[in-house]
Amino acid sequence: MSRAEDIQQIVNATLRYARGLDLFDPDEALSAYTDDAYWDATAVGLARFEGRDEIHGFFKSDAEAMAEQFHIMTNHIVEFDGPDTAHGTNYVFSEGKTRSGASIKAIALNRDEYRRVGDTWKISGRAISPLTAPQMEGFDA
Repeated sequence: MSRAEDIQQIVNATLRYARGLDLFDPDEALSAYTDDAYWDATAVGLARFEGRDEIHGFFKSDAEAMAEQFHIMTNHIVEFDGPDTAHGTNYVFSEGKTRSGASIKAIALNRDEYRRVGDTWKISGRAISPLTAPQMEGFDA
């Protein structure tokens, strides 16, 4: 597999995660992550989740809490650390409404770690930090 194909798989993992959240499909969102991944959004007022079960639990809670949402992922930069590991950044713009009527909005930087699992690249860690002040009041997933 070429580096260009590796990068496309990594970008696709970030997009699969976003599509899974936006279609309220926690299994699809989780499929972008390794089994031992972490997802850390403490910097935007949420929590840190480690491992498949914790991350899936959060994605399920998100699907149950949100009435509508979208995530736009852009500005991907990927740097390779070895043949099967990489790290990078991307921006996310997320907005939505909870089932209780609260509006949320976040524009953030994802600092990611990636790992090849078999013949597929996945996210092995994500730390989310705000680029603008997040509006998360009323989000209780």
